[in-house]
Amino acid sequence: MSYLNGEASHWLTQYPPEPTTPSPLPTDKQDLVIVGGGMTGLWSAYYARQAHPDWQITIVEAKHIGYGASGRNGGWLSTLLPGNRTKYAEAVDRARVSDPDGPVGSAGLAGVESVRSFQSMLFDSIDEVLEVLDREAIDAHQVRGGHIDIAQTEAGMSRLRELYEGDRQYGYDPEHMQFLSAEETRAHINVDNAQGSVYFPGTARIDPALLTRGLAEVLRQQGVTICEDTSAGHIGTGVVATNRGPVTGHTIFVCLEGYSDTVTGDLPGLEGRQVIPVFSSMIATNPLPAEAWEKIGWDGRECLGDTAHTFIYAQRTDDDRIALGGRGAPYEFGSGLPGDGEVPAEVVELLSARLSSLFPDLEFEVAHAWRGALGVTRDWCAGIFFDAEQRIAVARGYAGHGVTATHLAAKTLLDRAAGTSTALTKLPWNDHYSGQWEPEPIRWLGIRSMYKIFNIADEWERITGAQKTSLLARFGSRLAGMHE
Repeated sequence: MSYLNGEASHWLTQYPPEPTTPSPLPTDKQDLVIVGGGMTGLWSAYYARQAHPDWQITIVEAKHIGYGASGRNGGWLSTLLPGNRTKYAEAVDRARVSDPDGPVGSAGLAGVESVRSFQSMLFDSIDEVLEVLDREAIDAHQVRGGHIDIAQTEAGMSRLRELYEGDRQYGYDPEHMQFLSAEETRAHINVDNAQGSVYFPGTARIDPALLTRGLAEVLRQQGVTICEDTSAGHIGTGVVATNRGPVTGHTIFVCLEGYSDTVTGDLPGLEGRQVIPVFSSMIATNPLPAEAWEKIGWDGRECLGDTAHTFIYAQRTDDDRIALGGRGAPYEFGSGLPGDGEVPAEVVELLSARLSSLFPDLEFEVAHAWRGALGVTRDWCAGIFFDAEQRIAVARGYAGHGVTATHLAAKTLLDRAAGTSTALTKLPWNDHYSGQWEPEPIRWLGIRSMYKIFNIADEWERITGAQKTSLLARFGSRLAGMHE
């Protein structure tokens, strides 16, 4: 099998950037310096420019716009919340007890209600992103077809029912999701042995490279300075040291996600081992012929997920490929980074097999494989932080659910930096402490073991026809901090 491997992602190679000389570093003190040219950084610059047309704003990016997770993801502008909802709720309730007059206590929301508010604002963020794309004439191949989580086993159906009930508890109303029978599921997408699904109409499919490149072009036209090929090093009060010289600023946003360890400094939310890079890999097929789509369906361009422990995420692209991702080879010893995204051959084979399990009669060729790094915290919860003395803000830990969350994070960062108390600054990811990851080699062994457990559990459920999730998988989920 011959395919392109790495080169960041299929999305980015479809629309390669024009070779340019890096923009000169600003010599004047900036009102806002943003480290990281992904979605969080771009949205931060966009909303800062909307609110403050006179500000001097600079984005510093080590490679090129969208090089990290923002240009390598599955393209789900989804309703999925970036974190463990139970963990958020418990943290809010603890804070209300310990400091009833503090910012969380004074918000007047108990834990579950706080998470429901969080979820509601994520729903709104999808609307707002699509409105911005329309207003700014950015064609990111956006289609609001929803997303559908499909179960292919009885145990998967059990998890689907638990997911449905959990979603109801944490802010999904009837218009936000629909339980589908096997027949109704196959009417959307004809997945082999589909036993049922939950359909979420709010999600939109996008091409992440087109979104990031489109936003960057709008920002340049609005006078935002974007310095690509500019690696940040030490970040301190009022200054970002780079390989090309210092950039000074009144306020600094650090938006590096899985690449947070590439900078140093006393940065809020990044002390110690709070964030590590966990890899997710993807494949994209060659365009499929019309007769294949007649069998598969997928006319609504829904985003597709499943309920396996080693879950997949997929979309039907604008040019009729299937792009599918999963978590093979999830972590490298010492928190290594993925570079240009080359994927081990066994992971490509694993993802190809997962695609074949969805559509066993489908003949396809892999055209491209790549991987990227997610920022993951110990409890799988994202966090927004601001140090008022240093005027440094950090957003981190989206754990794979960042396409929508980056938009909400950017607006929250700006409210935090402004020192205003708003509905955004009261959301439970503000100053959420996730704990520290274990040192090596415990971390490497633990993450690798967790995924082996999930692989074994999926195979056991498939072979035995188990009615419920195995105890082994439940143990693995609790060990990883993912269990709600």
